[in-house]
Amino acid sequence: MTNKIVGRHYEQQQLQKVFESKEAEFIAIYGRRRVGKTFLIRNFFKNKTCLLFQVSGIHKGLLNLQLNEFKNEIERAFYSDKGGLQLKQPENWMDALQLLTESIEITKKHKKVILFLDEFPWMATPKSGLLQALDYYWNRFWVNNPKIKLIVCGSAASWIIRHILNNKGGLYNRVTSRIHLEPFTLYETKEYLRQRGIIYNNIQILDLYMCIGGIPFYLKFIEKGLSAVQNINRLCFQKKGSLLDEFKNLFSSLFDHAEDHEKIIRAIASKREGLSRTELENITESKGGRLSERLQELEEAGFIMEFIPWGKEKGIYYKIIDEYTLFYLKWIIPEKKTRLTKESGLKFWEDASQTPGWKAWAGYAFEAVCYKHLTNIRKALQIKEGATAATWRYSSKKENEEGAQIDLLFDRTDDTINICEIKYCKEAYAIDKSYAKDLLRKVDIYRKITKTEKQIFLSMITSCRLKKTMYSEEIISSHVELDDLFKEN
Repeated sequence: MTNKIVGRHYEQQQLQKVFESKEAEFIAIYGRRRVGKTFLIRNFFKNKTCLLFQVSGIHKGLLNLQLNEFKNEIERAFYSDKGGLQLKQPENWMDALQLLTESIEITKKHKKVILFLDEFPWMATPKSGLLQALDYYWNRFWVNNPKIKLIVCGSAASWIIRHILNNKGGLYNRVTSRIHLEPFTLYETKEYLRQRGIIYNNIQILDLYMCIGGIPFYLKFIEKGLSAVQNINRLCFQKKGSLLDEFKNLFSSLFDHAEDHEKIIRAIASKREGLSRTELENITESKGGRLSERLQELEEAGFIMEFIPWGKEKGIYYKIIDEYTLFYLKWIIPEKKTRLTKESGLKFWEDASQTPGWKAWAGYAFEAVCYKHLTNIRKALQIKEGATAATWRYSSKKENEEGAQIDLLFDRTDDTINICEIKYCKEAYAIDKSYAKDLLRKVDIYRKITKTEKQIFLSMITSCRLKKTMYSEEIISSHVELDDLFKEN
């Protein structure tokens, strides 16, 4: 398997600037677990003229174990060409960073040194003293050494943001560059699979993406020669499937109070349109700062998004945007509960993916994919970046008044609004008389409730072509096809 970096153009540009800098640099990189942070850093610097010191925190590892691993990595990086010198194990992090500083000093004067502290939150436990030691050594020694490029990395995004980016002590404002590494886009997913010799058309990749998202670690399990449906069945529903129990492992490795986060996620997943803060408080029986902290951690880790429906002055809502989480809660959990009387290897997903239940759920999942590809949608609709993207919902309390749900809208700066209808389909979608009437009803309700006087355009976003009918020609102003979502930005 090749170690070529797929996509990540912006991130590579940032790392190149850091590498070429004539000053010491302090980089914070964070993102959802399994998203490829370690792969990016290791392979970017692999062929550079530099010394790469990489050490990774050990999940729930005792201090002595962490220090021993740190010492071992110093030996490998700095002394492997010096007869394998054995170093004394440091007793604390101040001693460990002193040992590292002394080792840096023996390298060639102009050779750049990359200090890559991976899964740093696992090392910097509350009583470990590592944050204080890093504070001291960065400000006392490293910041004045132009060959040092310090990279602190972690999957616990909220920890990195709170303790590194927003540090109130000696590390305040010391980070010179930050990288928030996000999952692959559809385009990058296609390139990654192609690099591994797996050639899928766009609808196959979309079906795969809606189930496991653009997570490189998950995509590496895709087997050549099998369809997307067959691969999902093998990974998520067979007894030894690699992603069968990933949900539990994922949350327990990211959060100290994983049960709280799971409870919140399950609650949000119960409603397609998302849940308000008030609804969450009632369901989870959690309020105040504790709930706010858990929600922030979930959002920063890439599991949920926070939004205020257009036109509302207050009232925060939350939706799940992590594809694997949505898929796990809807399909894997229920199947696991009924598996006691079944044998592994049954073609569960090959059957389930043909049911009306899947088709209804796929519409929900496709919406989540579209929210992650708003840049592509803007370009396809020729909408400038200044336009505000939002969702809109109106639920009337009057007995005889209809409500309306709008999947996506763009409130533009040119006195225009694009109301977008998102439809998942596997063949050309035809707008008939009944559906056209429903679309126009939504526009009328929206115009009435918001009292907008702006020009309104109706746009369709579909996973296949839009079939020309008298209704589509009459009411649809623009159309975004699946191919548009696969274009490189």
